[in-house]
Amino acid sequence: MAVRGILGSRRREYQAPQPHPSGARAPKLPGELVPEHVAIVMDGNGRWAKQRGLPRTEGHKVGAERVLDVLQGAIEIGVGNISLYAFSTENWKRSPEEVRFLMNFNRDFIRKSRDQLDALGVRVRWVGRMPRLWKSVAKELQIAQEQTKDNDLLTLYFCMNYGGRAELTDAAKAMAEDVKAGRLDPSKITEKTVQKYLYYPDMPDVDLFLRPSGEQRTSNYLLWQSAYAEMVFQDVLWPDFDRRDLWRACLEFASRDRRFGGAVPNEVLLAMEGRSEGG
Repeated sequence: MAVRGILGSRRREYQAPQPHPSGARAPKLPGELVPEHVAIVMDGNGRWAKQRGLPRTEGHKVGAERVLDVLQGAIEIGVGNISLYAFSTENWKRSPEEVRFLMNFNRDFIRKSRDQLDALGVRVRWVGRMPRLWKSVAKELQIAQEQTKDNDLLTLYFCMNYGGRAELTDAAKAMAEDVKAGRLDPSKITEKTVQKYLYYPDMPDVDLFLRPSGEQRTSNYLLWQSAYAEMVFQDVLWPDFDRRDLWRACLEFASRDRRFGGAVPNEVLLAMEGRSEGG
């Protein structure tokens, strides 16, 4: 089965998402109840590994396996944009060994996954600072961006060497330079002006901010874009997370929508669990 996307005046068939092994199906929600942009803090890899007596790196490896499953679940339910917090500007404070592992790991993950992401119709966008990021990682991100730039089923914002405060600081510096050069009138700066100086001015605002692992904080992630986001925190570590947890979060989001809110039909919940009314 293929999924058809529209690229300008031409059409392209994408690979359909692989079904979940349990047989679970995405809940059918009205389009207006599906979050357009879901931001995810992939948290809990280290704790997952520690609980099993494994090195932290094993938690990262298993966590990476969850990414493609979650992205396929996003396509199935109709989410148009996913942001993943892969490496923050604060992560440089970790041990040199773990930082080295994460750089190599993210580089290899991007290289190995880009063909599958392309086949699924995912457009990859790298969000973050260039300085200090390993050149080999930046190279793979740039290749993935170029390869997938025309895809239109789902946009993946891969946040690597990213921090919300760093983004706002960089925007302020760029505005200050334009004011100094006479290209920007400070008396006319508005929120829309600031938006234009962000890494991706056209990034949609975050509708659903999702954090597994039981922690309840934003961790300096997409601060500007998440101003009006609904926050959902789940008590599941990222290596145990899959598309069904994403769907549950989307159902929670739908139930909070005051304009269209209401109880989620029982058949929707049963289908998501791979069950039916009679079973």
